[in-house]
Amino acid sequence: MTTPIDTTGPAAGEQPEAASTPAPAKQIEGRSPGRIAWSRLKRDKVALAGGAVVVLLVLAALLAPVLTSLFGHPVDQFHPDQINPEIGLPKHPFGGISKDFLLGVDPTFGRDVFSRILYGAQVSLLVALGAAALSVCIGVVMGVMAGYFGGWVDAVISRVMDVLLAFPQLLFSIALVSVMPNAAFGFSDKWFRVAILAVVIGFFGWPYIGRIVRGQALSMREREYVDAARSLGAGRAHILFRELLPNLVAPILVYATLIIPTNILNEAALSFLGAGVRPPNPSWGQMLSEATHIFKHDPTYMVVPGLAIFITVLAFNLFGDGLRDALDPKGN
Repeated sequence: MTTPIDTTGPAAGEQPEAASTPAPAKQIEGRSPGRIAWSRLKRDKVALAGGAVVVLLVLAALLAPVLTSLFGHPVDQFHPDQINPEIGLPKHPFGGISKDFLLGVDPTFGRDVFSRILYGAQVSLLVALGAAALSVCIGVVMGVMAGYFGGWVDAVISRVMDVLLAFPQLLFSIALVSVMPNAAFGFSDKWFRVAILAVVIGFFGWPYIGRIVRGQALSMREREYVDAARSLGAGRAHILFRELLPNLVAPILVYATLIIPTNILNEAALSFLGAGVRPPNPSWGQMLSEATHIFKHDPTYMVVPGLAIFITVLAFNLFGDGLRDALDPKGN
């Protein structure tokens, strides 16, 4: 009887194939919310461009004395030789723009517009940032208290918000700044006015963020982690500052970046109406006000500060929109 031959095994002299080793499983790397937001923000080129412009504007304002000494002239130095005395306009076209005056000269005294734009940026950014900081501090505290405690506390704070939102902020600001002294508390005229503008704009701006924080706190106070902290004996202060506030960082940051351009516009409007810093201290709104008398003959002096306001507000808005999308927990 013939024995059947096994043809399935390895041939003579042939080594058996080694068992294939499975590839190691790819480890899952945990990422913090900050890293997730940063990875989203990096993909938003428009927001990054806006953030870069914001950084450049802040650096330009901080380095205004250095940039003025390198590329411009002292902010209050008169240059009557640049003005045509017969018509009261700069001798050179386009507002007197030349290699010595990069952005031209003002039509009244021939002062360097480049240096005045830089020093005007200091005023606008300081007022906007100071007002935003004050609005955020008051709005967060009031909003969290109204949302968490509820009841009569919520009712009182909400009615105060309604009154401030209906109050004529512009008229009150003009009236207040008009009766304030030129200097006080050791501040010079310029910085005292900057502080007053920041306080007034910030005080009337906190109800907006207060309503946002109140709505978030109303929903968060019923979450499981708040109930767990309460069941473990945590006090109200612990729940407010250790449980609720850390989860409100994202909306607070987003609103802060979006309220800054609004504050810049408010400061420019007050300066335009004569309620901002006083001449000869430069301000973008004040420069626009001065340009209303000559813009028909030479619009350059109006275009330059107008572009400065437009670029600054646009950069902050683009960065704020990108930051809002990056911090959205439902985003991709």
